[in-house]
Amino acid sequence: MRYDIAIIGAGIAGASVACFAAPHARVLLLEAEDVAGYHTTGRSAAFWVASYGGPGVLPLTLASKPFFDAPPAGFDSALLTPRGGLHLAPPGDAHALDRLAGDFATTAVRFDQLDAATLAARYPLLRPDWAQAALFEPDCFDIDVAALHAGLLKCARAAGAVLVCDARVEALARDAAGWRITTRAADFEAALVVNAAGAWGDSVAALAQARPLGLRPLRRTMAVVATDPVADPSLPVILDAGGSFYFKPDGDRYWVSPHDETHDIARDAAPEELDVAVAVARFEAAVQPRVVRVERSWAGLRSFAPDRLPVYGFDAAVPGFFWCVGQGGFGIQTAPAAGRLAADLLLGHAPAIDPTRYLVDRFTA
Repeated sequence: MRYDIAIIGAGIAGASVACFAAPHARVLLLEAEDVAGYHTTGRSAAFWVASYGGPGVLPLTLASKPFFDAPPAGFDSALLTPRGGLHLAPPGDAHALDRLAGDFATTAVRFDQLDAATLAARYPLLRPDWAQAALFEPDCFDIDVAALHAGLLKCARAAGAVLVCDARVEALARDAAGWRITTRAADFEAALVVNAAGAWGDSVAALAQARPLGLRPLRRTMAVVATDPVADPSLPVILDAGGSFYFKPDGDRYWVSPHDETHDIARDAAPEELDVAVAVARFEAAVQPRVVRVERSWAGLRSFAPDRLPVYGFDAAVPGFFWCVGQGGFGIQTAPAAGRLAADLLLGHAPAIDPTRYLVDRFTA
């Protein structure tokens, strides 16, 4: 069967585009692994924070919120749970909070200033040097990433999209009729190809004879730790405004990250022992609880374009080749709006969000 659109990659980026494009076109989703969402999507820290990703990403984040609040038919559970976010001033950097607040001074993001007395009363787990000043961000939620991803795929399939797993793309060839796509599973034909391959985005572009963008896969580490005393499940996500760690409770455990961004290559990323140790050390330097054991850890690749904004749009030099890459660490929380934006651009519809800052043309003009 010939398809209108073949999407390479069935993680959160590809699944969201498929969800919004499938009602209007014959869509094929090609996934290299034997299950969709195996890499970055399945390893997310799973929170929605309005300020995360910076002001440039904020339009996509805010435009996604109505979808999260009221998912369409096909989603089996609520996607968000209120959590709150606490941005701490790191010792020795009194201006970190000013920089954060200044970045969003003209936006809809709201912060509440907390002083040392308030922090000591509300969050006694913090060590004194980390409890001098903070900004509380009420618009922060846990995301059920598995439910979001599964719901997007379910909606896409309900509209006729076809998902083929274990179908790593090995060759792309274009002629007057469109694309011939050679995969490990079978050969397919499509009028348009969408590159939603995450860390593999530049490799897929090379197969299509498109110029790579210089995508940077950056490794991010997460560890689940048991502590004494155990975690308080009502705590917010707690983030160093200087960018050296974040953690959040999960039941009576903590998820802890050293907020690392280690340059890597497109692969099945694994955590390094040193990075896990750094995560534990930074966590223990900021809080009173002691880590008694690391129960598990993992790493994922967050892929960024050179300017750290996502990339959407048709390649100027390769007809029928569409970019949907560079979602970095904000791909989950922006998925609904990003998927709709990409689908609108693909189908020639008028987008609800101004796409100018996200278009691939900014790198190829």
